[in-house]
Amino acid sequence: MRIQRLMLSADAVGGVWTYALELATGLAEQGIEVLVAVLGPPPAPEQCAAAERVAGLTLRHGDFPLEWMQDAVPEQAAAGEWLLALAREWKPDVVHLNHYGHGHLEWPAPALVVAHSCVGSWFECVRGEPAGPEWEGYRRLLARGLQGAPMVIAPTQAMLDATQRLYGPFRASRVIHNGRRAADFPAGDKAPHILSAGRLWDEAKNVGTLARIAGELPWPVRVAGDTAHPEGGDAAFEGVHLLGRLDPAAMARAYAQASIYALPARYEPFGLSALEAALAGCALVLGDIASLRELWNGAAVFVPPDDGAALAQALRGLIEDAPRRDELARRAHERALGYDSARMVARYLQTYSELVRPPEAA
Repeated sequence: MRIQRLMLSADAVGGVWTYALELATGLAEQGIEVLVAVLGPPPAPEQCAAAERVAGLTLRHGDFPLEWMQDAVPEQAAAGEWLLALAREWKPDVVHLNHYGHGHLEWPAPALVVAHSCVGSWFECVRGEPAGPEWEGYRRLLARGLQGAPMVIAPTQAMLDATQRLYGPFRASRVIHNGRRAADFPAGDKAPHILSAGRLWDEAKNVGTLARIAGELPWPVRVAGDTAHPEGGDAAFEGVHLLGRLDPAAMARAYAQASIYALPARYEPFGLSALEAALAGCALVLGDIASLRELWNGAAVFVPPDDGAALAQALRGLIEDAPRRDELARRAHERALGYDSARMVARYLQTYSELVRPPEAA
């Protein structure tokens, strides 16, 4: 059976939006209509404009909190009813959920759940301890949704292993790497500065450690991304040049100009920004965590996330050694070409086909 329609849940807060739009664009090029159902804060105008440029994409927003937000669990039943109503109206061939709590529902089509990140693994990596008892309702919500889903996918083996350990067992699972189009991130004339990017309010990105050592470096450090937490509050950093939230074109230019991309992450289930930077010809300095090692081993410099001295030493070493910096940038670019959008889309199409028509029925 050829897949003609897909329902895709998403949020507009971080990398899930980028991933969802990349996937939807690739599916549209295969003639597949996609309904993107956005939970949480509404997409910004520029996000809506980007979605409108994708042929055959329909965008809907449901005003329900994301699962990890404060007091979100009681509202997930209503969110599930909204999603089910959309699915009955849209009549997709496959339901692709980029959140967890509704994988067990009686969908009108085969469903899968993609594990992008979770509170449990975030606490273990960022705080060094399990999530507290106040997260028990969240844990039960995720376990029910994930265990009830026909298929669970993660972008790295490290994330799949963590999710399985915390919320499993799963009925079926696999790893499908995220992907980006190389043509969207051309390299430019490199300038003597360091770039970092991400949700700056998220401790997982560990921009604070980079900011603390920025004054010790001979090159300036530029940082792009939101400082405002979606539930309130604002992150503050000194010693770096804050660029704010950049639109995709401006972000691509920032990557093109940067010589080094630094992401000393404590927790990063995949790291789209590192992939984008590598495509644009940046040398990578990354947090030494399992997921980033899995993707970039041999093509990046790794540092313990909270070791500021090691981070400063690694960055100074690349600043002072241009041939090594260029070689690392070349390796990163070569590795990044293996995480391309077309490969991601093909793997998902294969998985969708298996869900609709299992191998034993072929």
